Amino acid sequence: MHYSEKRCSPSKASSLSPHAAQCSPSFPSPPSKSSSPPSLPPSPPTPPPQVVLSPCAACKILRRRCVEKCVLAPYFPPTDPLKFTIAHRVFGASNIIKLLQDLPETQRADAVSSMVYEANARIRDPVYGSAGAICHLQKQLSELQAQLATAQAELVNMQCQQANLLAVLCMEVSQTQECSLQQQPSYTDTSCFLDDNSLGSTWEPLWT
Repeated sequence: MHYSEKRCSPSKASSLSPHAAQCSPSFPSPPSKSSSPPSLPPSPPTPPPQVVLSPCAACKILRRRCVEKCVLAPYFPPTDPLKFTIAHRVFGASNIIKLLQDLPETQRADAVSSMVYEANARIRDPVYGSAGAICHLQKQLSELQAQLATAQAELVNMQCQQANLLAVLCMEVSQTQECSLQQQPSYTDTSCFLDDNSLGSTWEPLWT
């Protein structure tokens, strides 16, 4: 390490002690350390999650490439392949696609639900299909309406019987009260009336 010695002047050397006559060497000050920690390199950005595109159930069953704007994709997801299988078995893929293309997007979901319901009914009942289910429901509705009408008629009959019974009870109570009033004996106070004998005995002392 390089350092320089400072020598004292001759005029002051005599007044100083031998140890103080020599000046102490000066050392350079150490470099100051900064309080802030060193900056870390920026972390790399997180890569976006990979989106796995799966063909819809219709394209998967038809074994064709599912395009980005597939008409069948929003209504036949890959998690429910049975839905398209039933509709395709009865109506066919071309008829389903044509029907959806002719309808606005707000009505396509209801149309798909209707087709799937009709296809299920046709598979269960190949002769009548959904018409057979509708007829069965109408028959049940007619039977329930007949039962309701019968119950309402019985209710009205019971209400009439109750009203008649109350009227009879009121008449019997009123007749009982009238009979009890008629059977009570009539009592007349005759103490105020005096016979002739009593009058004579009363006036006798006055004439004596």
